[in-house]
Amino acid sequence: MTIDERLDRLTERHEALTQSVELLVRTTGANSSQIARNAGLIAKNATHIAALVRLAQSHENRISGLEDQR
Repeated sequence: MTIDERLDRLTERHEALTQSVELLVRTTGANSSQIARNAGLIAKNATHIAALVRLAQSHENRISGLEDQR
């Protein structure tokens, strides 16, 4: 293999690596944005779940009270 062939091969590998890194950067940015959106949704859902838990506890207490009155 001549030096020119080796340089061409090295250049091709460098270009492929550059493209891979660029793709990785774009993908990471998109993933970061999605993670931030998901974190917001998780926080919102946690608030709703806490409200549902309070409601379920309230109903449980009411049912227990009615059963105790029998």
